[in-house]
Amino acid sequence: MVQEVAMRLSPRDASNEDFYLSIVAAELRIHAEDISAIEVMRKSIDARQKRVIVDVKFKVYTGNDKPEARFNPIVYPDVSAAAQVVIVGAGPAGLFAALRCVELGLRPVIIERGKNVHDRKRDIAQITRRHVVDPDSNWGFGEGGAGTFSDGKLYTRSIKRGNVPKILEILVQHGASTEILVDAHPHIGTDKLPGVITNIRKTIENCGGAVHFSTCVTKILTTGNKVTGVETRDGQQFAGPVILATGHSARDVYRMLKAQGITLEAKSFAMGVRIEHPQTLIDNIQYHTDKGRGPYLPAAAYALTSQVDGRGVYSFCMCPGGFIVPAATAAEELVVNGMSPSGRNSQWANSGIVVEVRDEDLKPYAEMGELAGMAFQQHIEKLAWEQGGKTQTAPAQRMVDFVNNHHSAKLPATSYTPGIVSSDIHTWLPQAIAARLKKGFIQFGQRNKGYLTNEAVLLGVESRTSSPVRIPRDRETYQHIAFEGLFPCGEGAGYAGGIVSSAIDGENCADAVKKWI
Repeated sequence: MVQEVAMRLSPRDASNEDFYLSIVAAELRIHAEDISAIEVMRKSIDARQKRVIVDVKFKVYTGNDKPEARFNPIVYPDVSAAAQVVIVGAGPAGLFAALRCVELGLRPVIIERGKNVHDRKRDIAQITRRHVVDPDSNWGFGEGGAGTFSDGKLYTRSIKRGNVPKILEILVQHGASTEILVDAHPHIGTDKLPGVITNIRKTIENCGGAVHFSTCVTKILTTGNKVTGVETRDGQQFAGPVILATGHSARDVYRMLKAQGITLEAKSFAMGVRIEHPQTLIDNIQYHTDKGRGPYLPAAAYALTSQVDGRGVYSFCMCPGGFIVPAATAAEELVVNGMSPSGRNSQWANSGIVVEVRDEDLKPYAEMGELAGMAFQQHIEKLAWEQGGKTQTAPAQRMVDFVNNHHSAKLPATSYTPGIVSSDIHTWLPQAIAARLKKGFIQFGQRNKGYLTNEAVLLGVESRTSSPVRIPRDRETYQHIAFEGLFPCGEGAGYAGGIVSSAIDGENCADAVKKWI
C-alpha cells in the first residue's frame, strides 16, 4: 500500500528518518515496523512565525510495496549523422538547447569563446591572485557560463514556460543530488556544479555532438534575411540554424549584431551593490532567535523588496553561507557577484541589493541607442575599478556609514579574496541609485531588526543583474523578428533569468528549431 501524508514538523523531527518514522506512523495510525519505506517528496521551511516549522510531504510504503525510481533517465540517441544546429554559448541555455537537440534527433555544435571547466579555473584564480581578467575566460565566460561557479540556485517562477521537473531530473541524471527534486528552494553549490556541467558536455559529445572551446563567434552568416551559420575569430565557418545563447555579459555580441543590422532593443535592468553580513546575524533575524540556527536548520536566506521613490529596490541572488567573487569580464572594470558551496557553510551571507534603472538614467548615453544601458553599466564598472585602485580590489563601505554619508575608517573582514578598500560609495554611485538604496536599507532594517548594521559591508558594484539589451523574437517561432534561422535564447537575449529559466528557454528554442527544419 502507498499513502501520501503532509506534515508540519519541527526542524529536528524533519531532519532524518530516525526522528520522523514514528511520527508518520502515528499520523497514519499504523505501526512503524509495518512501514517498508518512506520517501520525502517535498520539503520547505516556514519561518514566518517565531516557531520555525518544516513542511514535509511523505510517500509511505507498507507491505510489499517499494519505491520506484523517482524518474526515468533520458536515453539520448546517436546524432552524429543528423542535421546540424549551431549553438553559440555553453551556458545553461546553450547546454540544455544542445541536450534537447540530441533528444530530438538533431546534431548540436556548440561554439564557446571560453575554456572548459578545468582550464577555466586557472584563469579565474588569476583574477584573485594577479588581478588579471582574461576577456574570454573568467567568472562569466567558459563552460557552463556564469552559472558554473555560482550557488547553482534552481528556484524559478518560470513554471509556465516549460517543464521545470524535467530540468531538475536532467541535472540529477548528470550528477546533482536528488535533494534538488525535493527542496522547495533547491541549489547545487559551486563545488558540485562544475562536475555536473562537465557530465552534460560529455553526454553531448558521446552522442555525436561537438563542443568547440576557445572559439569566439565574430559574425552571423546570412543570405538575405536568412541566417545560415556563424564565422569565428580564426575564420572557421559553421553552417546551420543558429541558437544564440551568449549570456548577458557578451557585449561584443551585441555590438556585432547591431553592426550587422540585426534588430536589438533596450531592456530594463537594475544596478546596486553586494552586501555581506555575518551569517549568524541573518540566521538570528530569519529564525527569530539569538542562539543561532542550531544543528537542524540550513544557513538562512532572505528576500527583500520595496518601492522607493517610484522604483523597485530589492535583493538579488542571495547567497547564504557564501562568498563574494570578482565577476568582471574585461580589463578596466570591476563587478562583484555572489556564490555558495553546496554546504553553504561560510561565515558570511551576501546578496545583491539593487535599484531599477530607468530611461532618465541613460540620457547621457542616448547616442548609443539600444546599447545605452550597456554603456551605463560600463561607465559605473570603470568607476568602481578606479575606486578600487585600478585593480580587482573592491571599493567598500559599512552599511550604516553608507546610509549616513560617513567614511568607513575601518572595514570588517570579508569573503572577497582580492581584497577591499574603503570608498565613499555614496558619492560616486549614481544618486538615483544611491539615494534609493539608503531609503531601502532603512526600510529593510525596520522590517528585519538587526539587518541595518555596521557589521555589514557594501561592495561595489553589482551591475550584471540581467541583460540591458533584448534580441527581439517572434513569440510563436522563437526566431528573430527579421532574420529567419536565428533563435535568440536565454539571459543574453533577454528571455530568462537564472539557471532553470535559461535551461527551459534553451529547450524551447531547440523545439522551435526542430519545427523549422
